[in-house]
Amino acid sequence: MLRWILFLGLVGLPVFGQQGRVSLAFEYPGVEVFLGETITVGLILQNKGAEDQSVNVRVAEKPAGWNTAIKSSSLTVTGVYLPAGQSKTLSLEAAPPLELRAGRYQFRVEAQAGDLDLGETFYALVRERREQARGTAGIGLTTAYPILRGSSEVFYEFSLELENKLEEDTVFDLAARGPEGWEINFKPAYEPRYISSFQLRAKRSGKLTVEVKPPAGARAGEFPVAVRISSGAAFAETTLTVVLTGTYDLAVESVSGVLSLSAQQGKPARLAISVKNTGTAPQNHVGLFSFQPENWIVDFVPDAVDGLASGETRQVEVIVTPHEKALVGDYSLELKANGEKVSKPIEFRVTVKASSVFGWIGIAIIVLVIGGLAVLFRWLGRR
Repeated sequence: MLRWILFLGLVGLPVFGQQGRVSLAFEYPGVEVFLGETITVGLILQNKGAEDQSVNVRVAEKPAGWNTAIKSSSLTVTGVYLPAGQSKTLSLEAAPPLELRAGRYQFRVEAQAGDLDLGETFYALVRERREQARGTAGIGLTTAYPILRGSSEVFYEFSLELENKLEEDTVFDLAARGPEGWEINFKPAYEPRYISSFQLRAKRSGKLTVEVKPPAGARAGEFPVAVRISSGAAFAETTLTVVLTGTYDLAVESVSGVLSLSAQQGKPARLAISVKNTGTAPQNHVGLFSFQPENWIVDFVPDAVDGLASGETRQVEVIVTPHEKALVGDYSLELKANGEKVSKPIEFRVTVKASSVFGWIGIAIIVLVIGGLAVLFRWLGRR
C-alpha cells in the first residue's frame, strides 16, 4: 500500500523540462522618448536549466514604418546560444519613421527554444518636445527638437521659430556660443546664406535655422550650444544640444611589424597583434576571429577586447597550431577584429616546416648509408 501511495504521489508531481527553464524579459518593459529618437532597450535571455540551449529570437510585432533589429554589439542576430545556468543580454533597436506622431507604440519579441515558445511585449510612449526659451515678453522663441544626435562627421541643423511680440517692425541680432572649435551659423529657413540679424514685422513670426558643425575627430559626448536673440532690451535665450555618438574605427597591426610566421606541424607558434581604437567613440566589445586552413587551431589571449577607449591600444597574443599532417609550404591566415559598427582584418603568411626530428632522422640515414658503403668497400677491397 505504501508503494502505491508513493507511486501516485510521484505521478501527481509536475514535470519541468529543461526548455521550460529558459526565460525572456525586457530590461525596461516601457519607456518614454521624444519624437525622432531611436529606442534601444535591453532584452534578457536566461537559461535556468542544467542543459545548454539554442534560442531563436525575432521581432514578431512592430508599428508600421519602424525599422527594428535585435542586436548583440554591432551584429544583428536571429539566435543565441545559452550555456546552462547563464544569461545573455541582447538589445532591441527601433528607429522611428520620419513622419511620426506622438503616441503609444507596441513591440513584441518572440523566442523559441526547442518546443518552448516565449513572447514579451514592450511599449514606447513617444512625446512631442518643445523647448520654450528664456527671455523678456517682447520675443517668443521655440524649437521642437532642441537635442540632435549623430556622429562628428556630419553637421546639424536646428529649426527655431522666432515671434516678434513688439508693436513695431524689429531687427533682431543673432548670437550663439558653443564648444571651442565648433562652427555655428544662422540661416533663414530653406535658404543657404548665412546671416547675423533677422527682421520681423510687428506681431509676426518667422523660422530660422542654426547650423552646427563639430570639428573633425570630436569626441563622443553632449555639447551645449547657447543661442541668444535680442533687440535692445528685449531678448530670448535657449540652449541647443548636440549628442555625438562618435566615429567608429579600429586599427589592427602586427606588434613586430612582420606579417609572416614560421611554424611546425602540430606545434603551436605565437605572434602578437595590437588592436587600437582609432575612432572617437569607445568600443565596448571587440571580438576576435580567425580564418585559417582546415583543421588548424587558432587561439587568442585574451579572446576579446572589452572597454577599449578612444585612442587606447591593447595587445593580443595569437597562438597558431598547424594540423599535424599539414604539408610543408606557405599558408594564408586572416585575423579579424569585429567592433561596434566596424570590422578590420589583418593577413599573415604562415610557413609550415617539417619537424626537426625528421631532419635528424634523415641525417642519421645518410650517416648509416655512408657507413654501410665504407664497410662494404673495405670488405670488397680485402677480397
